[in-house]
Amino acid sequence: MIDKRVDSVAQAVDGIFNGATVMIGGFGEAGSPIELIHALIDLGAKDLIVVNNNNGSGHVGLAALIENEQVSKMICSFPRTANSTVFPDLYHRGDIELELVPQGTLAERIRAGGAGIPAFYTATAVGTPLAEAKEVRNFDGRDYVLEQGLKADFALVKCARADRYGNLVYNKTARNFGPIMAMAANTTIVQTGAQVEVGEIDAEIIVTPGIFVDRIVTVANPVHESRLVNDGRTYP
Repeated sequence: MIDKRVDSVAQAVDGIFNGATVMIGGFGEAGSPIELIHALIDLGAKDLIVVNNNNGSGHVGLAALIENEQVSKMICSFPRTANSTVFPDLYHRGDIELELVPQGTLAERIRAGGAGIPAFYTATAVGTPLAEAKEVRNFDGRDYVLEQGLKADFALVKCARADRYGNLVYNKTARNFGPIMAMAANTTIVQTGAQVEVGEIDAEIIVTPGIFVDRIVTVANPVHESRLVNDGRTYP
């Protein structure tokens, strides 16, 4: 019987190694797997390359992972957002690398990686510093820059409901990056707000089928990043 459930967040992230590329879902609190990120901090893996929409807020979640000096490079679209100070400080000191990617391009690079597409052309970033050293071709009188698909060793994803097979449905904006990251990673690790029996999720509304999921841990009452930040909390 297929059963991808594990007993704890520590068990879920076990095996993430030094130097791994890790995609972390986000695009708001609905998709930010705070508990899995904190478990990754506890694990202590170093020199990680992290793919995320932004670089976290305050001193919890992704920002805490960065502050703990476990991340060597960020691939993201928004390196500084509200309450974001950790990454900018490290970056200005030269202690962390940044690969800046327009948001739509980032999503498509991840989707392409999961679909087995090595590269694609897009008009976004043509004529800007983000296109420097990249191949540019002209199609129908318009220039396009070549962007490479993104894949990862691991993905940390947050969903609303899951069954033991790994079939997932999401809450609101968690769907923006969660599904494509699950497809683009060798090992997809999911924290779910609710564990349901097989068959309880209508097959017509499953967003991520279990074939793309490797481990599931239930976090029934996940913390909210904004509340932690507003309360001045830190991790660890």
